[in-house]
Amino acid sequence: MSGLTLTPTQILAGVGVLVVLLWVWRAGARRAKAAAEKTRSGARLVSLAGRVLFNAGLIVAVQWVVISHPSSSWLRLAVLGLPALFASHALTRAMTVTTVDTSKRGGRR
Repeated sequence: MSGLTLTPTQILAGVGVLVVLLWVWRAGARRAKAAAEKTRSGARLVSLAGRVLFNAGLIVAVQWVVISHPSSSWLRLAVLGLPALFASHALTRAMTVTTVDTSKRGGRR
């Protein structure tokens, strides 16, 4: 019976090759994940900008119709005031600084 005989050097070299292959595979996976996240964040920004522009155009169109056709002053106040309230709410939330103070005592994360 002639079995497979390997020297300790050959076994160590084989294990080393497996470790290097695993390391290269994981590095490639990390790089691919980072590239995908970068693409997603860019797409989110474009999507957000598109939605903001569409909603702004919709608000301007409704305001233009109400202002160009004289009607009640309450309707005009609602059409001009309601978007101003939403805009002020969004700006206030965006400019408000909030912090979460956590204690690092106790050893728990």
